[in-house]
Amino acid sequence: MLVQLQYLRAIAALLVVYFHSVLQVPKVNPGFDWEFHLFGETGVDIFFVLSGFVMWLTTAGRSISPIEFYRRRIKRIVPLYWMATIFSAAVALVAPSILKSTVFNVPHLIASLLFVPWPNPAELTLIKPVVVPGWTLNYEMFFYLIFGLLLLVRERWRLYALFGAMTAIVVACNVVPLVATTTAVTTFYGDPIIFEFLGGVVLAKLYSEKILLPQSVAWPAILVGFAFLLTNEALGNSDMRSLMWGIPAMVIVYSAISIDFSKLPTIGWLNYLGDASYAIYITHAFSLAFLRIVCGVVGIDILQHGSIFIVLCLVLSSIGGSVVHELTTPGRWKRKKLAAA
Repeated sequence: MLVQLQYLRAIAALLVVYFHSVLQVPKVNPGFDWEFHLFGETGVDIFFVLSGFVMWLTTAGRSISPIEFYRRRIKRIVPLYWMATIFSAAVALVAPSILKSTVFNVPHLIASLLFVPWPNPAELTLIKPVVVPGWTLNYEMFFYLIFGLLLLVRERWRLYALFGAMTAIVVACNVVPLVATTTAVTTFYGDPIIFEFLGGVVLAKLYSEKILLPQSVAWPAILVGFAFLLTNEALGNSDMRSLMWGIPAMVIVYSAISIDFSKLPTIGWLNYLGDASYAIYITHAFSLAFLRIVCGVVGIDILQHGSIFIVLCLVLSSIGGSVVHELTTPGRWKRKKLAAA
């Protein structure tokens, strides 16, 4: 795995944690100007571009069946997500006041476990699963479903087939009569955000063919990409997310893969957080809820200071996610023992 991809995974995860941390601050400090500090949702767009990039890079030039591809993706994604979902549902049933955005509902729980878009009973206008950040996994698994099937297509035509399939889905969900009825599924999958995965695939294709930015261009380009990404988010252009947020995310990833990081010292902690980014992303809602409750019980004024609370959220989410990553990654402990022997 390219180390810069790990860095970007860590940054994307921390951006999302920061975004949700800011939303938590008014619950411990009602006077905090949270709107001024609110950004980081665009970390998701970086994740989607990275996902498309990695899926193409790890399957190109190899003979991988759809079944084997699905097996690997399920092994990577499902166990931790199911544990988090079942735990959240149990908390919502026993202590509903703890998780504000989750209400126990059996159909919603089943849909969440099956990665099916479903209105959140806590707020029916939102199509979010039991673990609210898991809405991105519904897109991820949908992309994996399409991509896995297209592994049956010859590689030279696979990118075109992927573009055609995604375009057909978006058009069908928005235009075609009967299909384009207003449902959670058509609303969800009719969002052009799914093209961000395709953007990552295109970048992987460019990378494999060594069509990259010059080093002198890549460094400023990555900074410009982040500047546009955060600026566009601040301007509130979520209605055109795939363009206003997706394109800067592609610029960031393309710039990063164009830079030769092998000649630079590795940033160990950032590399590790990138490795643990999935666990951090899935579990950070629990870390934030725990910290919010602790702040309310302890009542120490300094903990309710907005900036301090956000920093604590980032630190606790990183630590909590890292612990979960260590405990749930298959074979990780065995590999460590062998390395130490």
